[in-house]
Amino acid sequence: MCPYMIAAEQKARVTYDNILRLVKDPEVADPIRFLREREVVHYQRFGEALRVVTDNLDSKNFYAFNPAFDMQKSGDCGCKPVSGAC
Repeated sequence: MCPYMIAAEQKARVTYDNILRLVKDPEVADPIRFLREREVVHYQRFGEALRVVTDNLDSKNFYAFNPAFDMQKSGDCGCKPVSGAC
């Protein structure tokens, strides 16, 4: 899983925490609490999905795991590496 996806969930949770520190009105705080809890659940589900995928990877699957392909030099295939890609 791309670490940026997890980072986005955690960043949203921290943002909601910061908002909750400032807000005193329950009509505003309650929906923010709900959104915060939702982000926590999303983070947990992403982690669970990552574990399921990594547990079920098959080394015979050419696209999931191929050391020969991974060790190719970028010049061999004619493609250019993308900086910052996951």
